[in-house]
Amino acid sequence: MHALTLASFLFFTGLVAFITWRITRRDDHSSTKGYFLAGRTLTFPLIAGSLLMTNLSTEQMVGLNGAAFTDGLSVMAWEVVAVIALVALALFFLPRFLRSGIATLPQLLEIRFDRGTQLITNIIFLIAYAVILLPIILYSGAMGLQGMLDLQGLTGIQSPTVLLWLTVWIVGIIGAVYALFGGLRTVAVSDTLNGVGLLIGGFVIVYFGLQAVSDGSGVLEGWNTLKASDPEKLNSIGGAEQQVPFFTLFTGVFLINVFYWTTNQQIIQRTFAAKNLAEGQKGVLLTGFFKLLGPLYLVLPGIIAYHLYADQGVRADEAYGQLVFNVLPPYLTGFFAAVMVGAILSSFNSALNSTTTIFSLGIYKGVLNKEASEEQVVRSGKVFGWVMAVVTMIIAPLLAGQESLFGYLQKMNAIYFIPILAVVLVGLLTRRVPPMAAKIALIGGCLLIAAGYFVPPFDKLPVIMHEFHFVTLVFVLLVAMMLLIGKLRPRDTAWVHEDVQAVDLTPWKGAVPVGIVLVVLVVAIYAAFASV
Repeated sequence: MHALTLASFLFFTGLVAFITWRITRRDDHSSTKGYFLAGRTLTFPLIAGSLLMTNLSTEQMVGLNGAAFTDGLSVMAWEVVAVIALVALALFFLPRFLRSGIATLPQLLEIRFDRGTQLITNIIFLIAYAVILLPIILYSGAMGLQGMLDLQGLTGIQSPTVLLWLTVWIVGIIGAVYALFGGLRTVAVSDTLNGVGLLIGGFVIVYFGLQAVSDGSGVLEGWNTLKASDPEKLNSIGGAEQQVPFFTLFTGVFLINVFYWTTNQQIIQRTFAAKNLAEGQKGVLLTGFFKLLGPLYLVLPGIIAYHLYADQGVRADEAYGQLVFNVLPPYLTGFFAAVMVGAILSSFNSALNSTTTIFSLGIYKGVLNKEASEEQVVRSGKVFGWVMAVVTMIIAPLLAGQESLFGYLQKMNAIYFIPILAVVLVGLLTRRVPPMAAKIALIGGCLLIAAGYFVPPFDKLPVIMHEFHFVTLVFVLLVAMMLLIGKLRPRDTAWVHEDVQAVDLTPWKGAVPVGIVLVVLVVAIYAAFASV
């Protein structure tokens, strides 16, 4: 590996760690409010930076660009449709979350339904994060890092298995230290710093990539060359045979985005820590603006790689790494590798921080030790976090050999995304649906989707109607079932959503106009690149 690559990598990684320590060294890490919610002090730049970086990791950078290598611009749905979900979070969900003063989504379900509903949701989140999310983040991150930094050549370790285990454990331990010693504010600050680097690095790759397409004749010439030689790759409308057919934007793709950005603990914990509603709304909508730019660094590089390497036998999931390695000068390769490490650590430590929050407040304080002090609750979270980190570091290398981690992640996520979203929406929009309906929907919904994926003959359904339409059908059935139970066996008294005065709930005056502008821009982007 080039010495400049290693030097720039170590410099940027160390710089982020030092600045994060300087900013957060005097923070309160002993109370639940300070450790899990950053003292409710996050302002909109930190919220936006942390949301963006928590969302981004190598399974997206590599996986989504790999999908673009295969299908072109239509896969931008995972970025652009997310903007509508973020507008919904800012205008509908966030005011209700902050009104409740919650630290975890399951706490909201306890307030709306009962403690049993909260416990079921806690268990679902913990299992999903331990078995699905955390191992995939670590494995994909380790594999991306190996290729980008040529770790085999650097370390001299010839066994791919040994190198994989070593890389997973190094990344896992560093991520755990960020999350478990520093708490949410440390995670948010490091996320924001890495977010700046990621945006810069992402656009730099596009610049050098388009220069390569045009043989050094300029970015605009490179873009014109792409339009002339690969017009089918620049169509925003996905065909029926592609990964994201156009009509799934209105069914499963939309629902998965709405859950991910509005009810996924890993994501929304940052918004729970907002200084007030206005700061939270600004941060969420600023994230929406950056997601509109997402196709430039998460999709366009894959299309550039297709133009450059399609006839060289390069596989889709190798395309992004190949592009970075070939078009960036050595000193920028190291910088971008550091940014990628930041993205890996961000997703890992954010998910781990959310996991410890759910366990400490939902399981330890809620079930195991109801009289626990603040210090005991925080300590329990740190201990559980280390246990979870070790388990994840053991599971992650076992994923070696999976063909499509990005597809696997989306499919597995739907098992618990859809039931939880259905319960949250019905809970917030109705007043008399009872706890029994929520419990049936949570357990039954997870089992129903899992059966549709894995149990014959039900596994034929996602094939017949496309799996995104299938999960939407399950969502509709769950909502209808809960409303029916609410009609036949309603609560004795209507639920009243009380304001616990946790933060100032005065909304940002620009929230609605900015939200409308973002939605219009989503439609405009699709229309501009539509070729039906």
